[in-house]
Amino acid sequence: MVRIRLRKIGLKHQPYYRIVVADRESPRDGRFLEVVGTYNPRTEPSTILVEEERVYYWMGKGAQPSESVARLFTQVGLKDRFDRLAKGEKAETLLAEAEAAKQARPVVVKTRRDVTSASKKKSKKKKEEKA
Repeated sequence: MVRIRLRKIGLKHQPYYRIVVADRESPRDGRFLEVVGTYNPRTEPSTILVEEERVYYWMGKGAQPSESVARLFTQVGLKDRFDRLAKGEKAETLLAEAEAAKQARPVVVKTRRDVTSASKKKSKKKKEEKA
């Protein structure tokens, strides 16, 4: 059985994931068939990029998304669009709708500087409390 699941590629305590199509038996970071997207939970809001056409293809072939990927697909609206595709709606209109939804999503990304300055403030507070 083929699954659509997350594959961790980030460093320790800095998660970043690829959404991959893989055999159910392969390990989490092992062999996969195709990369169909990425997921970055560290940005505010989380960044989810998905190649919907390839996801439609694999789900049409019987691939099942894992629980976490199913939640991501619901967030993006892909699950609803796939259900409409299964009922007979054209893929081109659904892909155009997905592109419009992607453009409408807010893109607010924390920069590395914001993260480091926040951690420096926390460490200063801890040092002051110890003194």
